Amino acid sequence: MSEGWHTKYGIRRVRRDPPTLEEAIFAATGITDDLDSQAEIAASLIGMPFDIVHAEVKKTARAVTRSPTTRVIVGEQGALRSVVVERRVVRRFGNDKRL
Repeated sequence: MSEGWHTKYGIRRVRRDPPTLEEAIFAATGITDDLDSQAEIAASLIGMPFDIVHAEVKKTARAVTRSPTTRVIVGEQGALRSVVVERRVVRRFGNDKRL
């Protein structure tokens, strides 16, 4: 049950929903690149068994690596050419003074 508190306008409550499996995997992907660590983080976030989450993390990673973002651009005189856009992760720390 939600915890509530009294205000001059009445009782206020906050609903607390655990994250979905997809949300937990997305959050874990942003933290680390290691699949085992991602599965462990996601499992701890949602309280599911590690084996089930690990299988879903592998499926998600396979789908992401298999299909990079492809855009088709129409050039001059209707000629089509494909452009592949790949995401490159660059992690910078706050104390890194290099540019």
